[in-house]
Amino acid sequence: MEPAGVEPEPEPESRPPAEEPPGPAVPPAEEPPGPAVPPAQEPPGPAVPPAEEPERGEAAPEPPQVAEGPPPVAQARRPSGPRPKAPAKRGGAGKGGRAKRGSGRRAGEEGGRRARVTVDSSKAKTSLEALKISLRQLRWREFPFGRRLPCDIYWHGVSFHDNDIFSGQVNKFPGMTEMVRKITLSRAVRTMQDLFPEEYDFYPHSWILPEEFPLFVAEVRIMKESDPPWKPTFIVKPDGGCQGDGIYLIKDPSDIRLAGNLQCRPAVVQEYISKPLLIDKLKFDIRLYVLLKSLEPLEIYIAKDGLSRFCTEPYQEPTLKNLHQVFMHLTNYSLNIHSGNFIHSDNVNTGSKRTFSSVLCRLSSKGVDIKKLWSDIISLVIKTVIALTPELKVYYQSDIPAGKPGPSCFQILGFDILLMKNLKPVLLEVNANPSMRIEHEQELSPGVFENVPSPVDEEIKVSVIRDTLRLMDPHKKKNKDTQSQLSEHSSDTKEDLMEPGSAEKLEHEISKNPEASLPSLCLKQVFPKYAKQFNYLRLGDRMAALFIRFLGVRGIMKLGPTGFRTFIRNCKLYNSNFSMASADILYIDITRRWNSVGLDQRESGMCLQAFVEAFFCLAQRRYKSLPLHEQVALLIDFCEYHLSILDEKRLLCSRGIMAHRAALATCQPDRPRPPPAIHAPLLNRTTAANKFTDYRNHRS
Repeated sequence: MEPAGVEPEPEPESRPPAEEPPGPAVPPAEEPPGPAVPPAQEPPGPAVPPAEEPERGEAAPEPPQVAEGPPPVAQARRPSGPRPKAPAKRGGAGKGGRAKRGSGRRAGEEGGRRARVTVDSSKAKTSLEALKISLRQLRWREFPFGRRLPCDIYWHGVSFHDNDIFSGQVNKFPGMTEMVRKITLSRAVRTMQDLFPEEYDFYPHSWILPEEFPLFVAEVRIMKESDPPWKPTFIVKPDGGCQGDGIYLIKDPSDIRLAGNLQCRPAVVQEYISKPLLIDKLKFDIRLYVLLKSLEPLEIYIAKDGLSRFCTEPYQEPTLKNLHQVFMHLTNYSLNIHSGNFIHSDNVNTGSKRTFSSVLCRLSSKGVDIKKLWSDIISLVIKTVIALTPELKVYYQSDIPAGKPGPSCFQILGFDILLMKNLKPVLLEVNANPSMRIEHEQELSPGVFENVPSPVDEEIKVSVIRDTLRLMDPHKKKNKDTQSQLSEHSSDTKEDLMEPGSAEKLEHEISKNPEASLPSLCLKQVFPKYAKQFNYLRLGDRMAALFIRFLGVRGIMKLGPTGFRTFIRNCKLYNSNFSMASADILYIDITRRWNSVGLDQRESGMCLQAFVEAFFCLAQRRYKSLPLHEQVALLIDFCEYHLSILDEKRLLCSRGIMAHRAALATCQPDRPRPPPAIHAPLLNRTTAANKFTDYRNHRS
């Protein structure tokens, strides 16, 4: 049975095609020379451009040399620095004007160059050094202390709100930091597990503490009674913890540290993966870098290489004696670096931190199917982002309401993935601010440390930042040719997704385009490339669209009782079995329960997660004896159908009013005519009706 909202097609697979992408067992073919993104050609500038005022944080540019003669009437402030010498006169500037024409020609060449992208790095924090290297390679202009004028790109270190941005692009999404916290991520994935349990089995079974502690105790007791040999281990992760802070292992629910202010610091408890894949008898995890280029439309890129971070003590399955040995069980770099066994290495194939490509090469030599492994990892990443996007869209409209000026957003995420012994990838967590440091601390003497460059970090992280900037370049051409070339380098090539080390230099001379000397993009597009295989999972986005439509005042994130009643009324969800009074009771019960779990209390009303729960209740009430995802899909189609009818009526009414005004304006020519109304795009009524009819017929 086809899920709602998607045209009938063959049953989608849970992972991308096997042929994409091949592993690194055989080195990839050399790419054809050529820049990854051609430069945008800008019109030539004026004959003699005025001197530009130096910006804060940037060295003053050298003023252009001009022929000797009177200065122009309107001249910009001269930059600081020594005044250049005037060129010698050739035949006099007044007679033939040769000096002026030559100066104009040089200025025209200067004006014809591609304008450099400006980047504000004043808030970059720990990623600053890798960002500086990337900007030097791109030959873009950096403003390390900010700029009075707007910049093209703002690079923030922590969150979207590091600075007030009203234009350009910023490397953070509103709400991303909140969305990838342990509890919020677990709730988002759990919603998808309710809809598609088999598709989201890559995330461990989780309970939220303290609210679900009784449920945790009861479920563990039932599982032990049904399977007596089962000897589980659980891992407790504080909600706001990072770098391994506060994580510990337990064998029984009674070992939870309830006395440790759990009410003030909620946590997530998960079933511990006791049989991980080992290399050199050591447990390790994978840090992959994922670029979320945009939310609407959804665009996802994955870096071709990542980092493998190893424990520093040989692994043993958890027992009561070794539960507290963090160097054996926890792969966090920030923990293991303090171990005496930690190995800093200049070789990507050895040490406690290596490239993921080196691990793949080693697995490939043992006969592991690298193509399938990469396919499973890509599937995990896409499904996780799909689980996060509904609430991210609510945050986005709150900070950047539609129709108001604001920046566009992108963000680099760090996915921490563990490989089980059977090579199944498991999601550990998602980092909104993955470390982009390219050096490590080395102890020279007791208590004396020195920052030493890390070649492994620099190789991976600089390429990720640099190629993220290349993809977000605001000056590149917007025509189809550029897009096709970008697609060729980033998503549709036949090269391996995983290639060892950095990509080779493009083999041709450096032209006017600075990117001509750069390697091919290390980021590969996976969505919308594989959209057909995963679009059926995007029911959360469609529910979020309904939620946002009825929020009323833009900029808020919770639905009030009036908005919920309007949703029920406009979507025709009330009937003899479900009255408007029943809708009010449903709203009160669900909203009160969600507000009691300690979520954001700055606004009163129904949050998106509570709305999704109410939507599930309505779907189960209307469409019985069907899987939950089919019930939800049918109800979404039902709502969209009735809203499309309502939008069409409003459009016809608006057109009638405008026609009436136009007729009056024709009769009275002396009065100014009103501008034509601008309407938002509406749902196609015929399409919505056909989809709804198809699902009704399919159900019968």
